[in-house]
Amino acid sequence: MTSRLEQKTLTRKRLLDAAKQELSAERSFASLSLREVTRGADIAAPAFYRHFRDMDDLGLALVDEAGLALRQLMREGRKRVQSRGEVISTSISTFVEYLSSHGPEFRLLVGEGHGASPELRAAVQRERRYFASELAEDIERLAKHRGRAFADVAWLADAMVALAFSNGQQMMDLPESQHAEVVERLMRQIYLLMLGAERANEMKQP
Repeated sequence: MTSRLEQKTLTRKRLLDAAKQELSAERSFASLSLREVTRGADIAAPAFYRHFRDMDDLGLALVDEAGLALRQLMREGRKRVQSRGEVISTSISTFVEYLSSHGPEFRLLVGEGHGASPELRAAVQRERRYFASELAEDIERLAKHRGRAFADVAWLADAMVALAFSNGQQMMDLPESQHAEVVERLMRQIYLLMLGAERANEMKQP
């Protein structure tokens, strides 16, 4: 028999899943109504408030879920880098894997970063900072391992994240036949960023 806590957890998940199913290139989170979400989850509208304060609270839970999934997958990507040694291509392929498996969550991270809700904007920016911070640590480890050095690593990581999100958004709106072209462009852009940061560091040397 399902316990009350298990039932509550399942209902919460149904609400989150229902919201994600509504997200698309044409539907932002801000355009979703509480009634649409509860109807999709097949629960009575008043029951929503047993799980979330309001729609913004639901959005915050989705942002947390999206950011955690992205960071976990990229950590797995680091293990692949250690075995393959191909840093840029392996990291980008891992990011593309995230787009394929967490498309609605990624749309939320992109869209609500400039949305109407201050709470959601702050949450998205926080998740992007977490991602960029971990990426900066990866760049530092790469530099140390390969005897290289990059200028302004934190800024470099921020720029990489911005490129990844921008290209990822484009990829989500293109047919699969054009995805390889976007991936190739992103790889080239990141390579040029790293080359420029390495050159900038050399110019700082006396």
